[in-house]
Amino acid sequence: MEKEGAPPAESAALSEDKEQARTVIHRNIAEWRGKDLIDSFGEKIGKLQDVYVDVETDEPMFGTVKEGFIGRHLTFVPLAGVGLGPDSLQVAVSREQVKSAPNIEMHGEELSQADESTLYHHYQLNYTPPDTTSGRRLARR
Repeated sequence: MEKEGAPPAESAALSEDKEQARTVIHRNIAEWRGKDLIDSFGEKIGKLQDVYVDVETDEPMFGTVKEGFIGRHLTFVPLAGVGLGPDSLQVAVSREQVKSAPNIEMHGEELSQADESTLYHHYQLNYTPPDTTSGRRLARR
């Protein structure tokens, strides 16, 4: 009787490929800054300012873009499932969702736990506070 799934050697190779791809993405996060963020319909949202990663997984979770000409403020955009292009990053949300995102006041480098929760809920993402001393899930890279 044959077992379902990939043979162990194939499975290990797939796992290694995933890890290498993840490393490439993480190494390139620094190169994302300044690239255009494009919504799920191909419309420009703005230029990526900063990337915030999940403190437990080190995965990129949110990026910030500047909006407005006078009194510009930072708006957070989810990066889960981001598509990488040569000059842009395509996100899985619409420009309208980004425009209606809550205004977050930055106090230093970090978001408050309440602000994190608000962002996750706005984009209908599951939020659970991590078991860390700060109680925050996101860290700026």
